[in-house]
Amino acid sequence: MVFSYSPSYGFPQNAVVWRTLLGLLCIFTLVLTAVSTPPEDPVKCVSGNANCTVTNSYGAFPDRSTCRAASVAYPTTEDELVAIVAAATKTGQKMRVTTRYSHSITKLVCTDGTKGLFISTKFLNHTVQSDAKAMTLTVESGVTLRQLISEAAKVGLALPYAPYWWGLTVGGMMGTGAHGSSLWGKGSAVHDYVTEIRMVSPGSVSDGFAKVRVLSETTTPNEFNAAKVSLGVLGVVSQVTFKLQPMFKRSLTYTMRNDSDFGEQAVTFGKKHEFADFLWLPSQGKVVYRRDDRVAVNTSGNGLYDFLPFRSQLSVAIAIIRSSEETQERFRDANGKCVGATLISSTLFGTSYGLTNNGVIFTGYPVIGSQNRMMSSGSCLDSLQDGLITACAWDSRINGEFFHQTTFSVSLTQVKSFINDIKSLIKIEPKSLCGLELHYGILMRYITSSPAYLGKETEALDFDITYYRAKDPLAPRLYEDFIEEIEQIALFKYNALPHWGKNRNLAFDGVIKKYKNVPAFLKVKESYDPTGLFSTEWTDQILGIKGNATIVKNGCALEGLCICSEDAHCAPTKGYLCRPGKVYKEARVCTRVSGINEALSVS
Repeated sequence: MVFSYSPSYGFPQNAVVWRTLLGLLCIFTLVLTAVSTPPEDPVKCVSGNANCTVTNSYGAFPDRSTCRAASVAYPTTEDELVAIVAAATKTGQKMRVTTRYSHSITKLVCTDGTKGLFISTKFLNHTVQSDAKAMTLTVESGVTLRQLISEAAKVGLALPYAPYWWGLTVGGMMGTGAHGSSLWGKGSAVHDYVTEIRMVSPGSVSDGFAKVRVLSETTTPNEFNAAKVSLGVLGVVSQVTFKLQPMFKRSLTYTMRNDSDFGEQAVTFGKKHEFADFLWLPSQGKVVYRRDDRVAVNTSGNGLYDFLPFRSQLSVAIAIIRSSEETQERFRDANGKCVGATLISSTLFGTSYGLTNNGVIFTGYPVIGSQNRMMSSGSCLDSLQDGLITACAWDSRINGEFFHQTTFSVSLTQVKSFINDIKSLIKIEPKSLCGLELHYGILMRYITSSPAYLGKETEALDFDITYYRAKDPLAPRLYEDFIEEIEQIALFKYNALPHWGKNRNLAFDGVIKKYKNVPAFLKVKESYDPTGLFSTEWTDQILGIKGNATIVKNGCALEGLCICSEDAHCAPTKGYLCRPGKVYKEARVCTRVSGINEALSVS
């Protein structure tokens, strides 16, 4: 069956019908599908475990390069890991760690050239020890967040804060500083609830070319604070011990409000509710508030959080939705994007984002459930081989979601001003950010300062922005100048810190100057890996050691590989030129200039 799309101009009646059908299809695929094809291994080899490539779960790095290595190793124990690191160290072979699902957008899994070694933690996925009395749990670094939550619950314990997607591994969360949302306790970063790290690093001849280091806050505080967010440049995290809390329940209610006072609310709301967050729909002028608080474990309720977009979805439905978005881009159909965004956001809110009161149906707020059932989700990872009839929506094997993600934390003292700047852009063109709302809106989570040397520096609000990415790297996007300006306002006007595992290249240019403890981190790095076997061109660039993260070439600003400084960095033949920002005049963004090549290509 072939589907076609009529843009809103010329065929308004057909467009309304199409969008309604598309919306019903979207609702069906979000709500009713229940099985999925599991993601494939991100490492693929030509012969056995030799001549390999690695990608992320989205199928493309920010610069769209292919990362290669001579081989991959899959240790199943710490002893095997030590032997692998020792053998590579002895021959001077470069190494990088990969994880089961490879969810980092940035090139943290890549090694240089083609002669390196990928070390996968896929089978380092065991619980080492649980101690209910001491409230500690020790796991190997390849354990997923889902496993961690489940193992803790078995002994009546809970990890208090974590990301919402449970397909991340412990090592991956440690490497990139992954977090949930809270200003309470030690904050929402997973690494700040770790008490001990076992790490395998290169060693000297007398060490047998590999060294197992046991790090803790009490015995090795300097090295421990470097290892808590390491970017993988210190070695391979083998095991991690968490300090947990007694199991508790949460009471969650979503409310949607006008965003007229959102700047003020964003600063104070996190102090009122322990697990507060926001979904901002700026083009609609609305905010979804998450009122989420801890309650006693004996409070009645068996709620479950199973976020709808993280459930398995029909591949054909996702392909149609993606095709529709591509057509909207091609025809510059802002109205179509806005209609779709309104439908999606109202559907998600109307279905409580996948919350149920008993694991089956939603009967009303508040939804009360145990921490292990309310913190994170990701049921599209559940493994039933159905030949890709269903999958995670972003699985690169289907024509599904393909997006950029820009994620950064703005100091809480500057959040109101930043939100007002975004509102000023919306006033110029109210339809400009409907594309973000097609991807559920701007997710905003609270974080606090961390003792980790590469952790967050202050209390802040993290802005997670997901938006359309073209399959053609030289294709400009509808209203891309608005998103580019928001990105530059955050990074340069408000000195925001980018998420290490997300973002486009430009976010990391000069980023290391924003961290006061970088000298201490680099000193530990030099001690652990003096020849840089776990370092790469990319890690050297973002750590400010050598080179720049940006790539300057024709069209580079379209993909966030650079900030445009001349028209060639945009798409001049398609009418997109490098221009100052509309609100933040220091910004340089790719703007569609009226009158220049008005007839954009529709091929």
